[in-house]
Amino acid sequence: MRSQKSYRQKNDQGTLYIVPTPIGNLEDMTYRAVNILHSVDKIAAEDTRNTKKLTRHFDITTPLISYHEHNEKSRGEELIRELENGESVAIVSDAGMPGISDPGEEIIKEAVDQGISVVVLPGANAALVALVGSGLKTDHFFYYGFLPRKKKDREAELQKWKSFTETIVFYESPHRLKQMLRHMYDVFGDRKVSLARELTKQYEEFLRGSLEEAAVWAEETELKGEFCIVVEGGEAEITSSWWESLTVVEHVDTYVEEGMKNKEAIKKAAVDRGVPKRDVYREYHVGD
Repeated sequence: MRSQKSYRQKNDQGTLYIVPTPIGNLEDMTYRAVNILHSVDKIAAEDTRNTKKLTRHFDITTPLISYHEHNEKSRGEELIRELENGESVAIVSDAGMPGISDPGEEIIKEAVDQGISVVVLPGANAALVALVGSGLKTDHFFYYGFLPRKKKDREAELQKWKSFTETIVFYESPHRLKQMLRHMYDVFGDRKVSLARELTKQYEEFLRGSLEEAAVWAEETELKGEFCIVVEGGEAEITSSWWESLTVVEHVDTYVEEGMKNKEAIKKAAVDRGVPKRDVYREYHVGD
């Protein structure tokens, strides 16, 4: 195991800072995030045009360079070399937490492999805002992000998670939301769902109901803004394995104790075990 003492290590390498940025409301920027962006040698941004609006608002003059999905490998190698030479770099995405459905994952992996300190700041994240505001279970959940674009691939993924019992969080763009919701209803059946859009902005909206209602709403609405879709988990599959450790007599007696008559309990136990009723009857009464 390798230890990273984020605020005690002293070496010749720089630090890679992962800095979340507001998902809509600039007031959600933390003092610490602003201070880090002021202090680093360079800010690697998903889109420098968007990030310039943020840096201007907070009077941040740190140099900006682009770091996005199309130059992630080449620019990442360049940034790693600079970190190894002692420069500190902050990674930001257009909105939210870098590395979560945004660039950042690859350079974090490489920095960790090279023993470079990676310091992650807490901050805005659309998935958690949507989850907490959904009204669905939050004690256990699964974050998926964007489903595949192709129908066949999307269906395969939905089938994979159909029986998952925990709340699931998806992202989707407005021009694919109709197809996604209809397809999700077809695979998952009708279950509770919450749609969240324009989070933290003036027109923030939560829509809560069933998947069928959501699919109809999407068909009838002019869709705008990125969506977070929070879906209720499926029901746990019921199995008959509870009786496998019991003898036939114990199996039948369990049903009798629940209020069944002997004849009914024997029939039920026979169905559970997939054997003729007469075999269960014979074994149950052998000691009479």
